[in-house]
Order: sequence, then structure tokens, then C-alpha cells
Amino acid sequence: MPSSPKPWSVFRLNSFRAKFMVVVGGAVLFDLLVGGSVALWNVNRLSRDATYQIESGLTKASQEYLQNYIETTALRADLLFDQMHSEVTALAGSMQRLIDHPEAKEAIGSALATNSYFNAPLVYDPQGNWMQSPQGSPSVLSVWGYLLSPDGRPKPEILRNIQESAAFDIFGPSQMATGARKLQVYYVGPKAAPIMRTTPYSDQAQTFDKLYPGHNNANFWDFFFPGVYEGWQGWIRDTKSRPVEGENITATAPYIDAITGKLIVSFFHPLWTKDRKDVAGMVASDVTLDQLANIVESVKVAETGFGFLTMSNGNVLAIKPEGEKTLGLKIASGAAGQGVTGLDRSLRKSTHAAVAALELPADDKTIIKHISIGEEDGEAEPHIVALRRLEAVNLWNSTGSITAENQMLGFVVPEREIYASLLAAQESISGATNRILVSQIIAIIISLLIVFAAVFGISKRITAGLSALAGAAKRLQAKDYSVRVNIPTHDEVGEVGVAFNRMAEEISFHTENLEQIVDERTKELEGANQEISALNSKLRDENLRLGAELAVAKHIQMMVLPRDSELEAIHGVEIAAYMRPADEVGGDYYDVLQEGSRVKIGIGDVTGHGLESGVLMLMVQSVARALQETGEDNPRQFLDRLNRAIYKNIERTNTNKHLSLAFLDFENGRVTLSGQHEEVLVVRANGEVERINTTDLGLPIGLERNILPFIATRDIPFNSGDVIVLHTDGVTEAENQEGKLFGLMRLSNSARHYHRRSAEEIKTGIIEDLMAHIGTQKIHDDITLVIMRHK
Repeated sequence: MPSSPKPWSVFRLNSFRAKFMVVVGGAVLFDLLVGGSVALWNVNRLSRDATYQIESGLTKASQEYLQNYIETTALRADLLFDQMHSEVTALAGSMQRLIDHPEAKEAIGSALATNSYFNAPLVYDPQGNWMQSPQGSPSVLSVWGYLLSPDGRPKPEILRNIQESAAFDIFGPSQMATGARKLQVYYVGPKAAPIMRTTPYSDQAQTFDKLYPGHNNANFWDFFFPGVYEGWQGWIRDTKSRPVEGENITATAPYIDAITGKLIVSFFHPLWTKDRKDVAGMVASDVTLDQLANIVESVKVAETGFGFLTMSNGNVLAIKPEGEKTLGLKIASGAAGQGVTGLDRSLRKSTHAAVAALELPADDKTIIKHISIGEEDGEAEPHIVALRRLEAVNLWNSTGSITAENQMLGFVVPEREIYASLLAAQESISGATNRILVSQIIAIIISLLIVFAAVFGISKRITAGLSALAGAAKRLQAKDYSVRVNIPTHDEVGEVGVAFNRMAEEISFHTENLEQIVDERTKELEGANQEISALNSKLRDENLRLGAELAVAKHIQMMVLPRDSELEAIHGVEIAAYMRPADEVGGDYYDVLQEGSRVKIGIGDVTGHGLESGVLMLMVQSVARALQETGEDNPRQFLDRLNRAIYKNIERTNTNKHLSLAFLDFENGRVTLSGQHEEVLVVRANGEVERINTTDLGLPIGLERNILPFIATRDIPFNSGDVIVLHTDGVTEAENQEGKLFGLMRLSNSARHYHRRSAEEIKTGIIEDLMAHIGTQKIHDDITLVIMRHK
């Protein structure tokens, strides 16, 4: 008994069962890997898309929130400034009304002068050399030393201003007590009499002596606010010179108040003379930045976001201490001296390069920027910065000029706080993605184990028939022709088994009868070989006969062409011709016939080429020669009779050939053209080229019996030095390697180039140009060229 196969034998690499398992398992593995990869790719894509959508929505919502928040805050700041402007404008309006009505101003001043409350006597300070109203007055009135007479009393014009400005003691305290919180409200007289009334009462002159030495020896305006007075005078001369159109109020940059030591902003409103030709002084209000700082410092964005207020030059006016540290700002207070002392806390001097380079808005639109601000440990953290300009004001600065100023409101918030929900969502999505990935891998491994177990289990059943066929084939190879296989299945393997058994039977039959079959096949091959040899011999004879016939036809065709001696014998013109058939026998026609003084030059092209075309060409030559000999000198009759003869021959030979044909009749220097063919080129002695279309001069020969109604003639001037070029389409339609045609333009240029030479040289030159164009390309059509040159 044959030994049973060992279990491990199924895993031999050259066994069909092993290959089957590898192929099926590989296909399943590939399918699972592809499916799993696609699923994972889709999960990752879904994760990216979800993250992107969350990030886009969050970014949009954050920007909208920041924009709305900063616009609302800016509106609050603008409203605060508007309120201050309104109150100062109201006070200025009251004072201006008195200036415009001097009689009322004098009456009010006289009335108040009689009241001890409003007209307390001024006290002179010999040490400071100034006069000031006593404690308990409605306002503190200061008169500087240079406004006093040597006796220590106000000059007369100063006394007049003191009396006329007394109404401020009525308006000022009321203005101070109502509306927005103000540090002080004051009046300053014109440059010639700059007395100062300030409410509420304070030791004004004493404080000035302490903080501003030398102020009592200089004009008040030039010492404290240089350039303001002159700027307002400029507004009178040119109303359009105001930096902010239609706005009278001028604000100062924030500075440290000499009396309170607080950082304040002053709002000045000029007073005009009645005739509006000069400045009559000003009313002003000082406001601490506390109110504005409260608006800015109350900003709360996310967890640590903050707001700040800055000038257009980057000097920060209000900010929380934490924000000051975040932006890397340094505070440098100016030293006390002439004028007001400001605060230097500029973004441009920030310790962080991104903050120092921050670009402030150039218009009234809110801008949102992303910058990285370095921390103390050296790591930069991304921040979002929102910036918006406030309404423009006239600003007096320390350089003595008045310019338009837009303060800026800014919000700063770390991106991590804005995108905290995004980071949480990303982490959640990443966790879900990883779980899906692990689950997918586990599913793939389990699927592979199940598939391989199933494949291993059914592989034996599937491959049993193939194994039987393999064993039978080996026995057949060992010349055991009695072998048969028994495959019980009815699938393709079973059909192969049936076919194998039939093949084995046939091999067995043919092996036994091989010699008889070989003899029969040998006799059949010998008979077939004899028949082939006879046919080959007959074919060689036929080829020799056809070759001889073609050679004779070509020889006859070349024989009837005009000889050089005939062409040289023609007086008055030089004629040169060239013809090259594409096959052994060509279908082109040209001839030069002379009868007395008459010379007829014909050129034509039979459809196709080969023996039939060559025979038709010979017919045309013969008929044309016969007609010339009969003395037919009418070009139309000549073509008509030739067509009738050729038409009848074509009918007899039952061919579908015809030809284009044209004739040039030359006699006594006159040329007449008739018949339809290719365009005729005439190169004049001066090199000018004329193209003559022959389409309307006839019909193709052999198509119709009667073509006389269609035949026309055309006389061509032909003078000394003129050249006529006749050609067939084999010239213009010759192709080069790129498939480009030689064309009528190249033919015209070539003829013009050689036209001063002899007819033979012109012909040779054109043919050389043509062959250079064709190169190694096969010639597909007959080439014929005739040159006629007037001597």
C-alpha cells in the first residue's frame, strides 16, 4: 500500500495546495488591508475635517466676539470723550456769548464787582511776585508777576480782563459739579493778559512755584503750552487748517498734573474775539485717566485676556499691571521742567520684538493679528491681538504743533484660552481614532485566522482532483498510456479530467498507428510541395513577362518625349523640361510640337500612375501630334478634337481614367494659354511673379464628350527675359520628412531666385531645391517641370 502523505507535506512551496493557500490568503489579506486602510483613512479624514470645522467655527466666533467687544468698548471711550467735549463746549459757549456781547459782559462784571463773594481782594505774594484770590473764593484767580505794575498791583488792562472774566466764577463751579468727573475747570486769558481762573480752589501759584521754577518770568502760553495759541490763530486765517475738520477742542497728550500728581488729559476750547480775527483766551477742563482706565481695565477676555489704550505713536496710556508685564512694557517718567510732564510707556520699546513691531490700524476698521509673545523662560506663546482706533481729536504735543490724533484700543488674549475647547475636541477625536484603529487591527487579525483555517480545511477538497491529474500526467510522461483519472466533481477540474482521459486515449491510438500516419502525411506533403514548385515557376515567368512589358512601355514613353535637339532648334525661346515617374510607367504628359513658326507646348497629368496612366499619356501624345500635323491652329478646336478622340478610347478600354491638360501656343512672340491644369507661373524680367489660374479655361480631358463650351483662351504677355513655369502636382505636393508640402510658394520663390539664368539652369535649380525638400522621403507622384524663357 502506498504510504499516506505526511501532514507537513501540504506546506511544500512547490505544491499546488500551498500555492493555493498563499494566493487565497494573500488575496484575503490584501482585501482586508485595503479595506482597513480605507476605513482608517476615512476615520483620519473625518477627524481632520471635524477638527478643521471646529477650528474654523471657533476662530470665526472668537473674531466676531473680539470685534463686537472691542467696538462696544471703543464706543464707551468715545462717549466719554464726547461728553467731555460737550461740557467744555458748553462752558466755552457761555463765555463766548459774553465776548460777543461786551455790554452784557461789562454789566455782569460790574455787578459781580460789588459782591464780596465774587470780588474778594487779591493777595500779593512778595516772595513769588504774584497775586492770588484768597481761600474761600469761587475759583482761584492767579495773576503772574509780569502782569503786575512796579507797585505790585495788576496793570489796568489786566484789571479790565479780571472784571470781564468774573462770569467764569458763575459758570465754572456749575460745570465742575455736573456731568463727568473732572479734576478742575479753568479759564486762561488772551496772550496779552493770561490771568488764570481755576475751580475748585487750590494753592495754584504756590504749586507752580515749586514745580515749575521760572514760570512767573515768561508768558503763560509760551511756558506751559507753546504753539497752541499760534495754532489757533492759524485756524482763524485758514478754517481748513484744523487737523480734525469742524472740531475746535484741542486735547493734550496725557501728562502728570502739577497739583494732584495724577496722569491727566486737558481739553482746551479756544475763545475768539468778537470780530473773529484773534484768540481771546480759552476755557479748559482737566480729566484724570482714571475714568478711561476703568473702561480699559474692566475688559475681561477669556481667563487672562486684557485691554490697553495707546496713542498712535505706541505710547500706552492705560493697562493693567499684568498686561504691562505681558507686553513687556517699561515705564520712564519725564523729569519736571518747563511745560507739562508726560508718561513714556511705549509699545515700540517693548522687550518683545513682536510687540515692538506691532502695526497699529491705519483706518477705522478693527484688525485682528496673531503674534507670539516671549515668556520669561524664553518660550513664545501665541496671542491674539484686536486693535481699533477711537475718534480723531486735535492733539497738542510737546513739539508745539497741533495734529490729528487717533488713540487706539487694544485687546490681548492667549490663543490657548480661545482654543481650549478646540484642544479638548482634538484630544477626544484623537482618542476615538486610536480606539477605532486598535479595533480595526484586532478585527483584521481575527478575520485572517478564520480565513486561513477555512482555506486550510477546504484546500484538500479543492485540490484533490488537481493532485490526481498531476499524478496521471507523471505516469503519462513515463509512457504509461493506459492511465486514466477518476474525478467525481462536475466543475472545471472534472471537465479537465474528462479531457485528459480522451487525450490519453488518442495518444494511445496514435502511438500504435504512428508509422502509418507518418507515411500518409509524408505523401500528402510531397504532393503539396510539387504543386507549390509548379506555381512558383509559373509566377516567375509571369513576373518576367510583366517586367518586360513595363520596361517596353517605359521605353516607348521616354522615346516620344521631345529631344534636346528639337528644343534647341526653336527660335526666340529657350525650353528645358524634366520628368520623373513615381512608378516604372508615369502618368504625366508634356510635349513640345513645332509646325513652322507655331510652337505648341502641352502639359498634363493623368489620374493615378502606372501602366494604364502611361498608356493614356501615350494616346494624348499621339492625338496631339496628329492634330498639329493637320495644321489645326485654333486652340479651342484643338482641345475639343483631342478630347473627343481620348473620350472614345477611354470608353473602349472601359477605364475610369482622365487627365488635366493645358497648352501654350507660342508664335511671333505671342503666347496663348488654353485648357485646365495647375496654375501657370510667369516670372517677369524684373523678378515679379504672376500666377495664372486655369480653372476657367477648360475641363478635364475624357470626362465629357463635348467640352467645347467650357474651353477658353487667355493671352499672356511674354517679353524678353520673361520666364514661364509649367508643372504637375507632383512638384507642389511633394512632401518632406515632416509631411510638409513643397507648395506653390516655394516653387515661386525658387523660380524667382534663378530667373536670370538660362532655361536649363532654371530647371536644374528648381529640381535641386525640390529634391533637397523631399530628402529621403519616398516620392509618391510623378514629377514634371517645363521651363520656357524668352531670349
